[in-house]
Amino acid sequence: MNAPFPTAPAANQPVFNARGLQDAQIPPEADIQAAMMQQPGQSFEQWMESRVARKSTRRYDWDALKFQADYDPRYRRAQMRYVGTGGTGVAKDVNTVPAAHFTFSTMVIPAGHIGPSHIHYDVEEIFFVMRGAMKVICEKDGQRWEAVLGERDLISVPPGVYREEHNIGDEDALMCVMLGSPKPITPVYPPDSPLAKLKR
Repeated sequence: MNAPFPTAPAANQPVFNARGLQDAQIPPEADIQAAMMQQPGQSFEQWMESRVARKSTRRYDWDALKFQADYDPRYRRAQMRYVGTGGTGVAKDVNTVPAAHFTFSTMVIPAGHIGPSHIHYDVEEIFFVMRGAMKVICEKDGQRWEAVLGERDLISVPPGVYREEHNIGDEDALMCVMLGSPKPITPVYPPDSPLAKLKR
């Protein structure tokens, strides 16, 4: 006989709605697809230009995670957004390609700095190291794993796994960061982390 289905998920497990998403604010797939298509009255040139994010029109945002750096200067790092606004919660940035199924940004992490431990319950997160050496530490259910990623190395961290990143090199590291949702839920910090108590 099978064990009864648990009535409540484990503390580190996500809770999904009927559409398989944790965030009910994400539009249905039909709406996402329609938003990606050429709009009435929009020329082909306008449509394609709306899909381009040029480096010359971006800037590194050192304030996106400033609340972390205010707590500990080692947490200072900068995000440059290309597709959507990522998991940093900077919804006011309209200078990005609209996100449909994922977000894409780059992140500068100064030497010796850290992306503190956090978890995404709704999406996988990809780190692709373009420059530098990053030690990535992952934890789940008391288990710990770590690896050093170098230039052109990638890790895809599943939902429900804590992750932190340390720049162990002597120079600024540069990573591409992708999140598997057009509007990821803001990440959560470990309950014992001082960041869990800070207001953004």
